[in-house]
Amino acid sequence: MAYSLVVRFTARDAAAAAAFDHLAAETLEGIKASEPGTLVYVSHTPVDEPTVRVFYELYEDREAFLQHEEQPHVKRFLTERGQHLIQTEVTFLDEVVGKRPSSARER
Repeated sequence: MAYSLVVRFTARDAAAAAAFDHLAAETLEGIKASEPGTLVYVSHTPVDEPTVRVFYELYEDREAFLQHEEQPHVKRFLTERGQHLIQTEVTFLDEVVGKRPSSARER
């Protein structure tokens, strides 16, 4: 079963948001290179909230998420992100219905 979450990050200010975006982009390069079980990892900026970032993450399964959390690039992100942020909210999601990327295994 797919495993997903939404994370809402609020940066201290515009400069911190830009630094956070840079850190996220570096992390994404590691994800692309070494995490086949990470199906979707996207950062969004809500309209009219320039210092907020909302990540949507979709994993093949819970094991893929746990493997993601153990990667060096993710550990670096988790360690360094706090200097840019004033708030982090995580919501884990249970899938009801949907369309997954074609690379997702059917379960």
